[in-house]
Amino acid sequence: MGVAVRPPALRHWFSHSIPLAIFALLLLYLSVRSLGELPLPSLAPGGSPESRPSRLKPLSRALTAPLLLSPGARSGCGPRAQPCVPGGTAPFQVRQESGTLEAPERKQPPCLGPRGMLGRMMRRFHASLKPEGDVGLSPYLAGWRALVEFLTPLGSVFAFATREAFTKVTDLEARVHGPDAEHYWSLAAMAAWERRAGLLEQPGAAPRDLTRSSGSRTLLLLHRALRWSQLCLHRVATGALGGPDAGVQCSDAYRAALGPHHPWLVRQTARLAFLAFPGRRRLLELACPGATEAEARAALVRAAGTLEDVYNRTQSLLAERGLLQLA
Repeated sequence: MGVAVRPPALRHWFSHSIPLAIFALLLLYLSVRSLGELPLPSLAPGGSPESRPSRLKPLSRALTAPLLLSPGARSGCGPRAQPCVPGGTAPFQVRQESGTLEAPERKQPPCLGPRGMLGRMMRRFHASLKPEGDVGLSPYLAGWRALVEFLTPLGSVFAFATREAFTKVTDLEARVHGPDAEHYWSLAAMAAWERRAGLLEQPGAAPRDLTRSSGSRTLLLLHRALRWSQLCLHRVATGALGGPDAGVQCSDAYRAALGPHHPWLVRQTARLAFLAFPGRRRLLELACPGATEAEARAALVRAAGTLEDVYNRTQSLLAERGLLQLA
């Protein structure tokens, strides 16, 4: 009789201990971090970010920590970019892996339509890809706002990315609409002007005052955050039935793309958070409401492909200008 009762009791204890452990680790991390560098919203020239209206409500501070994503690799790297590494995740551009995943022939699901979250996000990011090879900052940031809006309801683990991304998007928007707006209309224009003005940090050296980071450094950190989002969404969409669950796949992506950039405490917090990651079916339902599983998977693959295209364009521009080591 005692043997039959123990496993459910242990599972009950374990299911309650995970959130408590995550919360305790985050409290400890935030307490330690408050004594050092705290990434606060930047008071860029032209006013405070908080003074600008936003359609997004401030995200909860619970279960949040910065994600500094590692660049990936892709075939077809630019001639002046860092070389790609064949076979596996390369250190710079994202390897083309989105592929294709076709849903049965029927009307496009609402999530890809004009009012759907995925549709809005994809259109804004697509608009940032300028024909001349540049990246427009205003549509890029609008795409990020849509991505934050999309990721936030998918689970607390995404707060790792969305909280920090929201702060950086707000900081860059203050520059795009500030007194120096003529220099912040695109990535190339921003990088060129900040180099001429002596605003760029020394490679690998964090600024003493994080509220005065250059726009190029802020964009680099935000750019890295796109990698994990793209990789996680793609793996959720293409994971096979009976194979690793979405939480395992996104956790693996975290260890490959983010873990090397995070202190031990954040890595342990993330590891625990992934234990409570929603299942693949639930994530697909949240990502594309009202669609069949095949339609939701196909929609997520298309969205991940858009993020991949934007990441690779941005990666090439940063590499060509020697900005990948700013942070």
